[in-house]
Amino acid sequence: MRAVIQRVLRAKVEVEGRVISEIGKGLLVYLSIGKEDEQKDAEFMAEKISGLRIFSDDAGKMNRSIQDVCGELLLVSNFTLHGDCRKGRRPGFDAAAEPRIARSLYDKAAQLIAGRGIRVAEGIFASYMRVTSVNDGPVTFLLDSSRLF
Repeated sequence: MRAVIQRVLRAKVEVEGRVISEIGKGLLVYLSIGKEDEQKDAEFMAEKISGLRIFSDDAGKMNRSIQDVCGELLLVSNFTLHGDCRKGRRPGFDAAAEPRIARSLYDKAAQLIAGRGIRVAEGIFASYMRVTSVNDGPVTFLLDSSRLF
């Protein structure tokens, strides 16, 4: 699994001109599922995302997690994170999981994060979405579970 994690002041998802999800202070997470991903990847992502100390403490140091600041999380599926742009001009998506498997692991990751007491708002899986956010910092991290096992 691959994730782009952004610390935000607020974020929202619109589908067909209608706001379907929005959060205040917290994390906007774009999540992509790869062909090789399995349950352990979802477990790793849920643990890592919910525990990352990327919010400032009273001294201004990144020392608090989303749980510590009672933040919210907006989870957005984004298979393009598995796009390969190294050759040619058109990205290849051979590394991305097929939608049925990707949906199952995406749902599992959302469930595991919510199980840690974090409010999880979501986009609509495999839909065209407009995502608006106000990045706080900016603070943005990349996370790839496949490089860790």
